[in-house]
Amino acid sequence: MRLRAFQDEIDTWIGQFEAGYWPPLVNLARLTEEVGELARELNHQHGAKTRKADEDEGSVEEELGDILFTVAAIANSLGIDLEDVARANLDKVIRRDTSRWKKKSGGVTTSE
Repeated sequence: MRLRAFQDEIDTWIGQFEAGYWPPLVNLARLTEEVGELARELNHQHGAKTRKADEDEGSVEEELGDILFTVAAIANSLGIDLEDVARANLDKVIRRDTSRWKKKSGGVTTSE
């Protein structure tokens, strides 16, 4: 699914409710909560933290999905197209960091 289609589907879903989009700072709090849940899950799966006996099994994929949904909701509420933002960010990182690390032999290229 393209980011624009993802944003459009979220906009349609949220648009059916009278409350509409939450204010950006409320969504930021929600995003912070979701990132914390991702951190907890990564710590369970790849870190030293063990689950409590009564704690449900989580999913990194689910937490990343929650983060994407929340980021898209923030972008929608502010009129930001994530496809444009993602392209601009990727271009910036490629330009900035192209010589930052030693490259693998054989070379890897990026597509535009």
